[in-house]
Amino acid sequence: MSTRFAHLLTLVGFFGLLAWVIIWHLFLSPHPDLNPWLLPVIWTVPLLFPLKGIVQGNPYTHAWGNFVLMPYFVHALTLITTDEGERWLAVVELVFATLAFVGTIYYARLRGRELGLSIRKKKGEPSQQEK
Repeated sequence: MSTRFAHLLTLVGFFGLLAWVIIWHLFLSPHPDLNPWLLPVIWTVPLLFPLKGIVQGNPYTHAWGNFVLMPYFVHALTLITTDEGERWLAVVELVFATLAFVGTIYYARLRGRELGLSIRKKKGEPSQQEK
């Protein structure tokens, strides 16, 4: 996988997920008892935090951006197993979250290597070549 493809995958996943949660909670299945804007705001705000760094191609942001995706995975998997009425909506959410997750992992790794970034090993720990 190339760095460019991984970045494209990340962008498709993040922007797709961002658009999807707005469309889902505002138009396709708004909550009957809550303000129609409440859930779209709650579900989109976390995705906005890493968005600038992801668009700019910052490998560090791609790495920590995965943590932002975890609630979307859990939400989608929970609804897929428990709610027949919104199952297809959750499947779309899971697809976008998975695309973003895979893209961010590969981009952070590949771009980090290109830039010479790495996790430093502890003093006295053998290198990969010595193992």
